[in-house]
Amino acid sequence: MFLFQFLIPGIEILIIAIILYYLLSFFWNTRGMDLFFGISVFGVVYGLAIILHLPVLQKLLWYFVNVAVIALLIIFQPELRLALSRLPIRGKKYREITEFDKFLDSMAHSIYHLAERRIGALVVLENQDTLDEYANKSVLLNADFTSELIESLFSTTSPLHDGGVIIRGTLILSAATILPLADESAQITKSMGTRHRAALGMSQVTDALVIVVSEETGKVSIARDGIMSRGVKIDRFKGIIRSVFTQSKTAMETGLDLIDRLRQWNQ
Repeated sequence: MFLFQFLIPGIEILIIAIILYYLLSFFWNTRGMDLFFGISVFGVVYGLAIILHLPVLQKLLWYFVNVAVIALLIIFQPELRLALSRLPIRGKKYREITEFDKFLDSMAHSIYHLAERRIGALVVLENQDTLDEYANKSVLLNADFTSELIESLFSTTSPLHDGGVIIRGTLILSAATILPLADESAQITKSMGTRHRAALGMSQVTDALVIVVSEETGKVSIARDGIMSRGVKIDRFKGIIRSVFTQSKTAMETGLDLIDRLRQWNQ
């Protein structure tokens, strides 16, 4: 009986923590986040009204809640629909992988089309570490990924062709991004240009996967965890990216990255 008395509150705390985690993950960096904080403040005020025995204030707040719930369901219907679509229901994983494969095929086509034309490119695929620090210092795009857009960004006639492009999910987050150059290591050779040094440097300080297209040789290289693979063929290119990012999705779905996500929010 003594153990049971502690078990029930523990289960309640766990359920509340899971609910708060999903609410934060759904609405973080959206207009719904301000609402979430507003509701939290409202809850604190309502709790104080109960503790201080203020019946009139309690009654007014209760009436307000009855009206506000209906209004919120109407106003934030798009956000709620997005939140429900992210729930790990049966069959969702297959749809996500299909969408990812379409994105991967489109990106691979773009990268190797640039390589054939010997147009230099530097593409950063964000993983678990947020790259907002670098994106905010460059040209923010927040545009859906398309082959035409990514190729036009690296065209020599484009004012944004210098620097790197950061991709978050299937969104082109920024262009003309300045990346940190690599520290001296065995990976650096005299033949490495600025793009390759920047790709290697970015992979040393973040967990991002960085793609480089050499304008001199037309070869594609991939940098990850401070190691660069050069002359990567398209089949291996797809295999590397798929192995990295499908594993990341699985980790997020099972909640294994909860501590890392909370640490990012506190920064």
